[in-house]
Amino acid sequence: MDRISELPDELLFRVLSLLPSAKDVVATMVLSKRWQFLWMFVPKIVFDDSYQDIDYARFSRFVDRSLILHKAPILETLHFKLGKTCGASDIHVWIRAADKCCVRELVIEIDTSSIVILPRSLYTECSMLVTLKLKNTILVDVSSSVSFPSLKTLGLLSVKYPSGDFVQRLLSNCPVLKDLRVEQCPGDNVNIFTVKVASLKSLCLHTSNDRVVEDAHGLVIDAPCLEWLDLLDNTGGFCIIENNMPNIVNAHIDVTYSLPGKIMTSITSVERLDLCLLTSKDAYPVGSIFCRLVYLKICTCETEWLNLLMRVLGDSPKLRALRLERYHACRASQSRPYWSEPSSVPECVLSNLETLEWEDYEGTEEEKEMAAFILRNGSCLKKVTINPISTSLLKKLEMIKDLSFSPRSSPTCRLSFDCCEGDQ
Repeated sequence: MDRISELPDELLFRVLSLLPSAKDVVATMVLSKRWQFLWMFVPKIVFDDSYQDIDYARFSRFVDRSLILHKAPILETLHFKLGKTCGASDIHVWIRAADKCCVRELVIEIDTSSIVILPRSLYTECSMLVTLKLKNTILVDVSSSVSFPSLKTLGLLSVKYPSGDFVQRLLSNCPVLKDLRVEQCPGDNVNIFTVKVASLKSLCLHTSNDRVVEDAHGLVIDAPCLEWLDLLDNTGGFCIIENNMPNIVNAHIDVTYSLPGKIMTSITSVERLDLCLLTSKDAYPVGSIFCRLVYLKICTCETEWLNLLMRVLGDSPKLRALRLERYHACRASQSRPYWSEPSSVPECVLSNLETLEWEDYEGTEEEKEMAAFILRNGSCLKKVTINPISTSLLKKLEMIKDLSFSPRSSPTCRLSFDCCEGDQ
């Protein structure tokens, strides 16, 4: 302990920031005189009222006293993990204290079985915030303007809103927002979630499968500077992209929209694409070219996945890496994918594709024909990795045998099977 105590204050503050809760940090004051006041300057505090099963009244007094005594000129992170008995009045006091401590990152997580309405002071007394993350909370409406002039990162996870108009007003008052993450939950009072943020660089928008909306529902996105997009919505609905996003580098699109074409035509600059769509015919208009795409991941859960794959391959001349993986369960009544060998080989298969990874390979006739097509025409292939889904060793061996004897265009292509050791 003496050797640790000799470390500089700044380093000790960082060490204390790694402790799980404020209670642990404050407890270090008994170690020695050197440690007696260090806890007051720690730049990160986590208050967890479920920690060590303390009663809420004691927890509330502990938070009040800790924030009053805290002396760090800037509090980098203030994180609350609150349970069933927490009330808005306490949060109001703590938010005012957070503003006085010049908090840069504020995180408020509420127990899922609780209903906690956040106070209006959140919108008006946290002008120094750079990061705000809310989980399982309810936001109240405000007649006065919302003000987050410095906010760059915003997380709204299972949050309930007064209305869809409030969401637009909230985002419009975050003039330098760069990173937005949203998880829509049942009963959030927003049928059409609108994101219009000119400064936004990263958008993650997930919709819970439990969310049921009787009226028309969907997304409206206007973020022309976006570089990273993650959309997950398997509830149907729609998505409107009001302006193209020419700076998109990474995109994850997992939706059940009947007409996803506008999304796809807005992200043709993408370099890495993770895709799961219901359809291939209307996935995007003919003539769209993904001229920068080098990595493609396709989900194999839908009947149309093979057609979708061949279409994207044909429109991605620079593709180097392909991964096939099923990350949704197939429906019981779903028909088998249809495979028809194309009349011409996609340019990327002939001249650029280097790796193929295939998870959950079933060895159906359609899959065998597609795999053989890639092996037969992939002149630049370096490695093909197959992970069979079957639990039967005999069935796996049959799959391995079928592919091992398939002709290969590339003499250096290595065929590997995750179910066994060694390469073929």
